[in-house]
Amino acid sequence: MEVSSRYVVTKAHIDGAPKESDFELKSESISLLLDSGSNDVIVKNLFVSIDPYQLNRMKSQSSSQIYSTLAAAINPGEAIDAYGVAKVLVSGNPEFQKDDLVVGFITWGDYSVIKPGAMLRKLDPMGFPLSHHVGILGFSGLTAYVGFFEVCKPKKGEKVFVSAASGSVGNLVGQYAKLFGCYVVGSAGSTEKVQILKEKLGFDDAFNYKEESDLKATLRRYFPDGIDIYFDNVGAEMQEAAIANMNVFGRVAVCGVISEYTDSGRKATPDMIDIVYRRIKIQGFLVTDFLNVYADFISTTCDHLRAGKMHTLEDISTGVESIPSSLIGLFSGHNIGKKMVQLAYSPIDIEV
Repeated sequence: MEVSSRYVVTKAHIDGAPKESDFELKSESISLLLDSGSNDVIVKNLFVSIDPYQLNRMKSQSSSQIYSTLAAAINPGEAIDAYGVAKVLVSGNPEFQKDDLVVGFITWGDYSVIKPGAMLRKLDPMGFPLSHHVGILGFSGLTAYVGFFEVCKPKKGEKVFVSAASGSVGNLVGQYAKLFGCYVVGSAGSTEKVQILKEKLGFDDAFNYKEESDLKATLRRYFPDGIDIYFDNVGAEMQEAAIANMNVFGRVAVCGVISEYTDSGRKATPDMIDIVYRRIKIQGFLVTDFLNVYADFISTTCDHLRAGKMHTLEDISTGVESIPSSLIGLFSGHNIGKKMVQLAYSPIDIEV
């Protein structure tokens, strides 16, 4: 028995802003009969994550392809892997059984064949929607948690600025910071997003950066006593403005620089004298450097969710065919919260 699986590939390397014409939908037949001795696991993909860093994998070259195995280069025509949730259909691996829910790296497609050694584990939903395990309880949530607590090392009462604060990571950083006892301001790209930050997520304040002509002056207005922690998701001019307003011994966690992903000539040029004399610490980080705190992250975040102290922002499209437009939309600010694509309605709907 076999199934037909549609999956997304790139036609060529993408060195600028992604377009629909850069992608192609292919189809293949996958046999559900494993060869004797095979340790493969065949899964039906349920939810798959859409993340800005994937664009760097699609470029002809990027330093990210060298320094992170999870950001390895994607060659044109090849299946694209991403974090997601799936259901086991057939397993030659004794660790997984038919109908198990799993989480890990699956393909941007209907089905995935998972080889031995791949990042995959059984999933206990713990009473939460499966989509939460792609977002707030997945790598996005862990990135926010370790970036804020492990990299920034906050102190209660400190002043925190979060860029791209309505994005998959930024919205969670702001919520963790507020729960910890910090003063939090976020930037976003629309009036609707600003309202969500203040009214739903509890940010102390927020502003639409598109309405500000002088970001340094804007941040001076929102932080008259300076910034202690800047969680950077965008790079470029926003990073320069934040550093110009930072206090002595301020910390900057550089999670991403999305504004620079589609424009190689757009770079942040912070005042290095400020960095030296204010003793500002700027640190880039990858979530995989902090997997040792995963248990603490899950325990803390689940407690906050059950108590109603944290809220989820999920932006879910449906169907494999929507994957390219979902990725493209990230670079136009179309998403609010965690962007993902739902590939099946629920585990019980999937029958082969």
